[in-house]
Amino acid sequence: MRCLKSSYCWPQSYFTVVVVSSSVDRLSLCQPDDWHVHLRDDDMLVAVAPATAKVFARAIIMPNLQPPITTVSAAIAYRDRILSALPSKYKFEPLMTAYLTEGMPLQELEIGYRDGVFTAAKLYPSNVTTNSDSGVRDLHAIAPLLNRMQCLGMPLLIHGEVSDTEVDIFDREAVFIDRHLVPMLRCFPELHIVLEHITTKQAVDFVMASGPYLAATITPHHLHINRNAMFQGGFRSDFYCLPVAKREHHRLALRHAATSGLPSFFLGTDSAPHPRSGKESSCGCAGIYNAPHALESYATVFDEEGALDCLEGFASIYGPRFYGLPLNKTTITLERKPLVVPCSIPGPNKIQLVPFHAGQKLSWRLADNNDA
Repeated sequence: MRCLKSSYCWPQSYFTVVVVSSSVDRLSLCQPDDWHVHLRDDDMLVAVAPATAKVFARAIIMPNLQPPITTVSAAIAYRDRILSALPSKYKFEPLMTAYLTEGMPLQELEIGYRDGVFTAAKLYPSNVTTNSDSGVRDLHAIAPLLNRMQCLGMPLLIHGEVSDTEVDIFDREAVFIDRHLVPMLRCFPELHIVLEHITTKQAVDFVMASGPYLAATITPHHLHINRNAMFQGGFRSDFYCLPVAKREHHRLALRHAATSGLPSFFLGTDSAPHPRSGKESSCGCAGIYNAPHALESYATVFDEEGALDCLEGFASIYGPRFYGLPLNKTTITLERKPLVVPCSIPGPNKIQLVPFHAGQKLSWRLADNNDA
């Protein structure tokens, strides 16, 4: 596909890969779910939701809108907008989350979970990422909420970083684990927790050493790039996300975790679209839009690591098991055929969205006969 803007295409040198040959040319999987995705709202929702629903049967929908999703009625209305944005051929289930605040009533959280509106609740430390200014400043203030969630069996999803400006941005995940997650697990040992979009070896090691109540999601972009990608040939805002990509040894630890076959690690794309005006502004927005080819991106990693036999567990099995949901009965098929990712995708109001791997060639693609 012809590039709409040449600077959108990313040279292959931005990616660190190890090529592993494989005799497998076709791979059928239980249809996967995305356990962390941003679908935005309004025109952007209409533009990006089909890319997720085309591949994934279910998805955990992030609640950091403006205003955030803090009530049952707001979650129901947002779920309806998501479904209305999709073509009827897609059989997709949005799994809604509550945006935790220090003033959230216990009853609102409990009713939302018991009535099947809230699948989980999301903890954003205040000012740690996009639209998190309404997040939690004092974790002690939400202790009653966490206790009720533990009693209900309701999962807590955590953006695991501190927002303390005195802490180096590359250390904020590790500091959060030591400063906040360790005490939280001590106080609430049976609270189901997902440490989302992990980026460090410290997080990998911590999850591996913890019990069955702690899991983690891993994004495709953190498996492919390290922090150098943001700075090659200038600042590359399309590689800027939060948490930021880290050093190479962290990337390798994430690849080992994702392909290990351990059920505590599963798929969560953290696909987060922004218009060009947001990505290329003087204060560029954090987020990578990977939904259009996320599964192919993951498959490429598992192929490179010689672990294609572990892809179905990571993508389709471990997430539902952790959430206590049934596996999907539908399947999806990948085939080993080159896929050139477009350099730009039309978005709302004539803006352009730059997908992850823009202009790059992936070694796997969805089979033409997929109707999921």
